[in-house]
Amino acid sequence: MAKLIAVVTGGAGFLGSHLCDKLLQEEMKVICIDNLLTGSTENIAHLFGNEDFSFIKHDVTNYIYVPGRIDYILHFASPASPIDYLQLPIQTLKVGSLGTHKVLGLAKEKKARFLLASTSEVYGDPNIHPQSEDYWGNVNPIGPRGVYDEAKRFAEALTMAYNRYHGVDTRIVRIFNTFGPRMRLNDGRALPAFVGQALRGEDITVFGDGNQTRSFCYVSDQIEGIYKLLMSNEIEPVNIGNPEEITINKFANEVIELTGSISKIVHKELPLDDPKVRQPDITKAKKVLGWEPKVTRSDGLKMTIDFFKKIISPV
Repeated sequence: MAKLIAVVTGGAGFLGSHLCDKLLQEEMKVICIDNLLTGSTENIAHLFGNEDFSFIKHDVTNYIYVPGRIDYILHFASPASPIDYLQLPIQTLKVGSLGTHKVLGLAKEKKARFLLASTSEVYGDPNIHPQSEDYWGNVNPIGPRGVYDEAKRFAEALTMAYNRYHGVDTRIVRIFNTFGPRMRLNDGRALPAFVGQALRGEDITVFGDGNQTRSFCYVSDQIEGIYKLLMSNEIEPVNIGNPEEITINKFANEVIELTGSISKIVHKELPLDDPKVRQPDITKAKKVLGWEPKVTRSDGLKMTIDFFKKIISPV
């Protein structure tokens, strides 16, 4: 029996590369497409000897040509961290709009199942807590974060339009804060920033008063949830994240303790439109997918710290 074939756009990124691993483990052939704007071939270097894996360097905002059959397309191409989408606002908007349009066109042509990597940022700075899939969000469309938030909101709308109008078999995952090996130290997110600063003995920078909350999901749990959604019959958005909420202050102290660092916490001004709370309601994921996270934040942090230690102090 011929192997199923999956295309992963943004497959050289943090989540995309782990997704390539997962699909290969499920005995699929994987075609990774990435323009390496924020991704890196280092994340997929271990796959280059695998006959079931291939890499195409390409910008998905341009026409995409992939010969032969495709069974699944997972669209993960996009800058996804604040430092990236604030520095690359036009590219972020283009990949969410033009890129999603091109990839959906490929899914329509190949009659492939399409999964969109959306984000908890579609909820903006939420007035509802925790956030469930039926909440429409509180987003500033002209603020600096709007380039990412609105790109993903548009991508969701376009995905549902292709489902309703063209009959494309679609899935939408709303991804909450995820962490683990292959994150970039300088990607602007709290976890790699805190770990990097702690390992170097630098002050840990907390924006605002540190009482804002986040919920951190370890990458293996996130990937398992995404895969379960891909294989499900659920076409409307599903939150995948860890509902265990923590303040940024407490989280910074956890990082200091686990790294054994002498770092101190310093506070800087909170960026515009930065969400005050973030916690997924995963009732739907539990019910529809039979999924919930298994890795504790502490265990996930230990594995992530070990990864960053090798980068900061290579043996």
